[in-house]
Amino acid sequence: MKTPMLTRRAALASAAGLALTLPMSPLLSKPARSEEKRPVKVALDWTPNTNHIGLFVARDKGFYRDAGLDVEILPYTDTSAGTLVANHVADFGIVGTIGLMAQRTAGADLVATYAVVQTETGRLVFNADRDDIRSPRDLDGKTYGGFGSAWENALIGSLIRHDGGKGEFETVTLGTSAYQALANGSVDFTLEVYTWEGVQAELEGVKQRAFRYADYGVPDEHTTLLASSQAFLDAKPDLARAFLQATRKGYDFAVDHPDDAVDLMIAANSDALTNPALVKASLNALIEGHYFRTEDGVSGRIDPAKMTAIGDYLFQSKILKDADGQALPTAPDFTRYFSNTPLDAA
Repeated sequence: MKTPMLTRRAALASAAGLALTLPMSPLLSKPARSEEKRPVKVALDWTPNTNHIGLFVARDKGFYRDAGLDVEILPYTDTSAGTLVANHVADFGIVGTIGLMAQRTAGADLVATYAVVQTETGRLVFNADRDDIRSPRDLDGKTYGGFGSAWENALIGSLIRHDGGKGEFETVTLGTSAYQALANGSVDFTLEVYTWEGVQAELEGVKQRAFRYADYGVPDEHTTLLASSQAFLDAKPDLARAFLQATRKGYDFAVDHPDDAVDLMIAANSDALTNPALVKASLNALIEGHYFRTEDGVSGRIDPAKMTAIGDYLFQSKILKDADGQALPTAPDFTRYFSNTPLDAA
């Protein structure tokens, strides 16, 4: 199985090391147009992929410019987007619901502000020829190729226990190489985002089977969110509103004009996105599966019921820990973990 994600990661790491910010010359009588705009920094959670397409469309179609914004999309680094936002290095960041809640309960200043996807895109996958794996309880004693997030083992353990197993397995942290390790049999299973890695496997003819989280006790969730900090939302509510509403235009454009959106995405990331067929197929999966926009036409808005349900599940599964690494004794108020106000505000 090919692993273009590795190439993308290396390319972005190199680009990040070479990036320079040039000061405006004092001889100029008028600042550049971009410097007249209100700056916003957005951190990615991974190398560029279709989960991020609305950001690049909004930037390159001029939706941010028209809203008076100068948006910088920061290259992916090994520091999580949630950490960059909580420490005010970035104003917004792409995060997962589970990651956001885990960081928030540990003390991070994070607030979800935009639902990039409206339903779960993640799943647990393994090679289709594994006759010894019929349900999650069969994963006991096997090896998981992981990504280093604190909540992964707890999530997988809960899936196995829900199916009647012990939840005991080995973990090796591999990052993006987990997919290659799965293909060659070095690990028994891993987690993937169906709308990217899953689509890539289908294009390459890799036969996989999968367990959906929702089939084994995990409530549906907004797998991917845009988060900010409460400090930023309190200090700059108008700026937050302008950014989020322009971002929604970007994602809506991608749904309504997928071919144009793919062209924009690839043009903005030509060194990273070297497989146009993957980008196109992934976006089609996101559109046809009603991930970016529901059948009822909802995009961007966070579902309070989903956030409360996944929060309660994480609490009951003891996945949420405080700053000292101890499981929370009481469930927090999950309504404080997200806000639709900036997106909905007139």
